[in-house]
Amino acid sequence: MSDQDERLKISVKDVSPTQKEIEAELRAEDVNKEYERILDQYAGRVKMKGFRQGKAPKDMVKQMFGPDIQKSVLDSLIPQVLDEVLESRGIRAVGVPMVKDVSHDSGQPLRFKAVIEVWQEFELPSYKKIKAKKKEVVVSEDDIRRTLDELREKAAEYVPVENRGVANGDYVVIELQGKDQKTKRLMPAEKVVVLAGHEGNDSAINENLAGLKPGEEKTFAYSYPADHKNKKLAGKNIEYRLKVNSIKEKRLPELDDDFAKTHGEFENLAGLRDKIRQEIQTARELAGRHETAEEILKQILDRSSIELPASVVEDEAEAVLKNMLSSAPPQQNLTKEMVEALQGSARIQAEANLKRHLILRKIAEAEGLKVADAEVDQEIKALARKNNIPLGRAIETFNQEDRRENLKTNLLMRKTIDFLVEEAIIE
Repeated sequence: MSDQDERLKISVKDVSPTQKEIEAELRAEDVNKEYERILDQYAGRVKMKGFRQGKAPKDMVKQMFGPDIQKSVLDSLIPQVLDEVLESRGIRAVGVPMVKDVSHDSGQPLRFKAVIEVWQEFELPSYKKIKAKKKEVVVSEDDIRRTLDELREKAAEYVPVENRGVANGDYVVIELQGKDQKTKRLMPAEKVVVLAGHEGNDSAINENLAGLKPGEEKTFAYSYPADHKNKKLAGKNIEYRLKVNSIKEKRLPELDDDFAKTHGEFENLAGLRDKIRQEIQTARELAGRHETAEEILKQILDRSSIELPASVVEDEAEAVLKNMLSSAPPQQNLTKEMVEALQGSARIQAEANLKRHLILRKIAEAEGLKVADAEVDQEIKALARKNNIPLGRAIETFNQEDRRENLKTNLLMRKTIDFLVEEAIIE
């Protein structure tokens, strides 16, 4: 009989695939020993009238601090017992165990139950030779033209104009002040830059700015509808004084060989076009490979039966929801229905994320896939170059707060996905 068998009586039963209930009984001898140890601690610290510190009789210490001592004993022993049980039975607990039904009387064994969440053991479905559709990659002339147009837009110059009035697309510096015709109250004067004709402008500006030349002023009245999006203006009749200070028009560079030379070591426009075609082709091939990987993973997930610990799903869903809210455009007055819909979507995504991670880890283990430290170092260098960060600072960042280990895990997931794609049948 082992020492543990003498000290502890343990039973472990499965409540569900992700929950186990542990029932433990620790013999009275060990409980008494821990009680005396903690009693000695209290007696050594306590100050009681008529006694020097540490010299108070233990019976008096028990009488004054009995409940506190008892709580300290339980707080010490229960985690110790649980750790011992989990280690001896090879149980990997998820989160913090829920302890219940604690029972202990003086001179008696300590008894309690604990419900713990665990990762479910599951069998991998077949994950090799999965069929996936081939992603056709086509780069059209329109794709190249759009990229060239974007480059021209980035290289655009804004040139002052004096000999004409404002036209759509001009950048105009204006002075603007309004007056509420009902209350005669002046609004704050503003000096702003506007893009003439832009749909985001106030309609009053767009309708009255066109044609004005630098230095010209215009006074006009504008009646806003009662349901106008700006509540400060809704339903009001405002008289405006508008002055144009300056106008700049956008001039795009000519699409020629000289333009190409400003964007790299190209002899002519044809060289730039070839480079753009190649970059689009590479990006779309990567995107197609990603789609193929997602298709393969979905098939594996659909063939898997995995139950997840509830607390883990809740934590992951909360993280997904926060990410959804931070990346989405700001919204006001989210209704209860909208919040519930977001929470539902977050939970579905959380479960998919967790199952995907578990499956990829198990495949990596089955195939003996690993990530060497040298691969992690290489990835840190690549990230430093991509984000224009000094290598020393990048290394320091990833060596903190387990970020290096997280990066290693991400690389293992990526390597496993690459393995699945290579093993798939693309047709």
